[in-house]
Amino acid sequence: MNEKTSTLDGIYRVPRVAAPLRQSVVESIRNSIASGHFSSGERLIERELCDMTGVSRTLVREALRQLESEGLVHVVPNRGPVVAQVTVEQAQEIYQLRRELEGLASELFARHASAAEQQEIDQLVDKLATAIDSHDARQWLALKNEFYDCLLRGSGNATLGQMLGLLNTRITVLRATSLQHNGRARQSLAELREVVDALLVRDASTARAAMVRHVENAAKTAAEVLRKSAAD
Repeated sequence: MNEKTSTLDGIYRVPRVAAPLRQSVVESIRNSIASGHFSSGERLIERELCDMTGVSRTLVREALRQLESEGLVHVVPNRGPVVAQVTVEQAQEIYQLRRELEGLASELFARHASAAEQQEIDQLVDKLATAIDSHDARQWLALKNEFYDCLLRGSGNATLGQMLGLLNTRITVLRATSLQHNGRARQSLAELREVVDALLVRDASTARAAMVRHVENAAKTAAEVLRKSAAD
């Protein structure tokens, strides 16, 4: 076990629960990439992943195949699996789709969400503020996923959710990338609060515009971080 895996303190340990174990391993490795524990282009060594998750090589290999199909892992000849790299151009394409889809989701949520869904999304923004204060990047990313899950449920458009689901893995990694920029988390929180304020009063056009601004700002930050990484 190397120094990197020895300092994990069980963070990515897979619990032996009733849910399908393979999917739990997939989620564990996906989260370790999304939170920045493994960076773009870094080799993923099976033995280290076994130590990290506490499962067999067979399960780790199955999980890596799943992540490869999602585009999060790339197998390099004579080197093995590595974390896929997202180029600036790819990021721009993803954010272009996010801007339109999440803007629409915000508009639809303002029109169709239940009072319970409004309350839930309001509470999630408060939880995001707590995550910033605790400096817990993994918690922040998990709550951002919950926020968007709630947004999509409240939009009442299942197809929209499916389309964003196809992008979800790359979106999560790009969220982690943008958070590497100093001060971006608090700026992101302020932007989401503007979105939610509009959602709570059912102002569909303002909600959509606020979400579009949020995605555009995230895109600029991610592009800056990716360009800097490529230059280093």
